[in-house]
Amino acid sequence: MMDVAYPARYWHINDDGRLQCDLCPRDCKLHEGQRGACFVRMRQNEQMVLTTYGRSSGFCIDPIEKKPLHHFFPGSSVLSFGTAGCNLTCKFCQNWDISKSRDMDRLMDRASPQTIASAAKHHGCKSVAFTYNDPVIFAEYAMDVADACHAMGIQTVAVTAGYIHALARREFFSKMDAANVDLKAFTEDFYVKQASGHLQPVLDTLIYLKNETQVWVEITTLLIPGLNDSDEEITAICCWIRQQLGTDVPLHFSAFHPDYKMSDMPATPPATLIHARQIAMEQGLNFVYTGNVHHTEGDSTYCPSCHTPLIVRDWYNIHHYRLSDQGKCVQCGMAVAGQFGANCGTFGRHRIPICLT
Repeated sequence: MMDVAYPARYWHINDDGRLQCDLCPRDCKLHEGQRGACFVRMRQNEQMVLTTYGRSSGFCIDPIEKKPLHHFFPGSSVLSFGTAGCNLTCKFCQNWDISKSRDMDRLMDRASPQTIASAAKHHGCKSVAFTYNDPVIFAEYAMDVADACHAMGIQTVAVTAGYIHALARREFFSKMDAANVDLKAFTEDFYVKQASGHLQPVLDTLIYLKNETQVWVEITTLLIPGLNDSDEEITAICCWIRQQLGTDVPLHFSAFHPDYKMSDMPATPPATLIHARQIAMEQGLNFVYTGNVHHTEGDSTYCPSCHTPLIVRDWYNIHHYRLSDQGKCVQCGMAVAGQFGANCGTFGRHRIPICLT
């Protein structure tokens, strides 16, 4: 493991001599010494390097529901970590101190892929999550960690905006067992003005994951008052999910709080999330959740057939679990979409920072 820079993949040299990054749709074109928009991929000595390989902004053990993943081994613990930087520029970023960081010195925690996998095993974690900032930009590190995890029987989770080119997408997600994809809105205007990106690549990623992989997928949409929370846009998102991905892909509506470049915006009222959930269910989606607010009904999982409460959650605590060992409703026998173990995990509402060095 190199201390500062690690040879990166997904690039080529253009006819004009600039190095083009082929990782994501930003297609950054770099002269010697320049960094991409993500800040962590850099042209150095005529090649692309990843400056954050083996370096993290911190490690923490979380409930899997915090990612959020409600249908991926509920109640289990996940070892979470991120690095720095991001390939989108969301004005509303809720982790801006990490994703927008230009200070590599803040990445004080250093760990090899094998060290991370061993730590997850030691602490009894079912999975390791690449989160806090988008793992797409540290793909080489994340994929190596995933290989080490799989060798020890540990699952891997990507929490991502899904902003990635096709080749890298295929190789990156081949290493992942689950993903929560951030579908930020359903208009090109929002993506361009609020995130300096485009909508279609994210939709392409979701379709790819659902139709061409075995990755378990859940979606999160952060609702921002006046920007992406209209009934029309929520309906459009839900219709697209139903038609393109099916009715069993869980959708999480999450609450915005004022932060970063939107500190003067109002927080999302809980009623907005509850209303959005109702719209989604009326559009035929089977599993719709409310996030970042205390709403037991919106946290819980119900059988799509007989409507029995199957997993009753209070924040991240699971009070009732009514799925069979095969992941079926104990009342009517319907198989529930997701990945479930023989027993529900009991990690609960904890957050445990750990040091790997």
